Amino acid sequence: MTSTLPSSSPWSDSNPFVSPHMSENSPQALESGDRSSLSDLSDISSAITAATADDAEHRAETSVTSPAAAATTTTTVQNINPNPTSNSLPVDSSTPNILYLSFNQDHGCFAAGTDRGFRIYNCDPLREIFRRDFAGNANGGGGICVVQMLFRCNILALVGGGPEPQYPLNKVMIWDDHQSRCIGELSFRSEVKSVRLRRDRIVVVLAQKIFVYNFADLKLLHQIETVANPKGLCEVSQVSGSMVLVCPGLQKGQVRVEHYASKRTKFIMAHDSRIVCFALTNDGRLLATASSKGTLVRVFNTLDGSLVQEVRRGADRAEIYSLAFSSTAQWLAVSSDKGTVHVFNLKVDSAALGVDKPRGASESNATSPSAVSHLSFIRGVLPKYFSSEWSVAQFRLPEGLQHIVAFGHQKNTVVILGMDGSFYRCQFDAAAGGEMTLLEHHSFLKPEENF
Repeated sequence: MTSTLPSSSPWSDSNPFVSPHMSENSPQALESGDRSSLSDLSDISSAITAATADDAEHRAETSVTSPAAAATTTTTVQNINPNPTSNSLPVDSSTPNILYLSFNQDHGCFAAGTDRGFRIYNCDPLREIFRRDFAGNANGGGGICVVQMLFRCNILALVGGGPEPQYPLNKVMIWDDHQSRCIGELSFRSEVKSVRLRRDRIVVVLAQKIFVYNFADLKLLHQIETVANPKGLCEVSQVSGSMVLVCPGLQKGQVRVEHYASKRTKFIMAHDSRIVCFALTNDGRLLATASSKGTLVRVFNTLDGSLVQEVRRGADRAEIYSLAFSSTAQWLAVSSDKGTVHVFNLKVDSAALGVDKPRGASESNATSPSAVSHLSFIRGVLPKYFSSEWSVAQFRLPEGLQHIVAFGHQKNTVVILGMDGSFYRCQFDAAAGGEMTLLEHHSFLKPEENF
């Protein structure tokens, strides 16, 4: 690949990366006729091992870069498209169009795919870590419609998209930002809808099929047939050694849960209508689902498929854009096209999930405001709407614009990203509830803005 990208990585020196060994390998044959082209990638286990060790050391940190590397990072942000070998390509200072947004696995960073390339940001504090603008190079227009991070290491998964895609829409490119180039690829017969990453697995989602690969050698481990899945719905747990995968089943409203540790498959009839969004806790024990109606969100125990809780977003039909659990599974956030982000209090036994709930959390579960309709005392007499559990806190956004949401690392905070480049950090009162307080609002696409 002819690249105008810098040869050095802007990641912090405190985040060591071990380059993978390169050699030629024969393609892995797939039953479907799809193929995985290993390119020059043979074994990235060293990279994943290094990332695992580093994440364990820095998991509590909210900043990707160390203070010592902050100056280097700032310089990289300002120098949008440095190229030591060629100065013939001018830097485009106009604002790109966002094609894709996603948080990383611990919600400490987020990635934006644009019609020129991709950008990586730290959430707290908000800071652009680096960007890669491909527009104008020999490979195409630069459009990236999927960019998935692997926690905070230098390995990413990219899929081309937009009016002028950088890569074919049927390929997943494994990008090593330490080398500023692709080190491997997975090719398919149809368009890739989404990708999910774990330290040990790559999950590729097509319109009606899902492939699970071993990350170290790209060996195909599992294939799953699904109902039509145009949004590429799929989530995986992140606890090492016990992968749980959730995806659409083979019929409308059904969710399939794969427990790889126990080799068990569970089917859950979550809704009567088509499922449009779901979220999974990091340990894979809780699943939240929303249907095309967008009025109810249901929370299931993935081990036995039982319904744990049902909450109501509203009475009118809405398109749910994103669902997110807090790290303790105490809270659930929901964003929709109605322009409101809702936070719900979950009544979950934290001991059963293996997580530590903050002090006072058990009391708030029972006394949090607005959790249940004031008319719940006549439950069973009036329609179910009146006894539904409502959100504890809300935040208003421009209606109709797509936003995704996650819980911040600060206590009781929510981070909201908009497809227009907007960044919101809000805080909710767990005791009083009501409207959230806006802490920050920025346009993360503007390099001149001082976050």
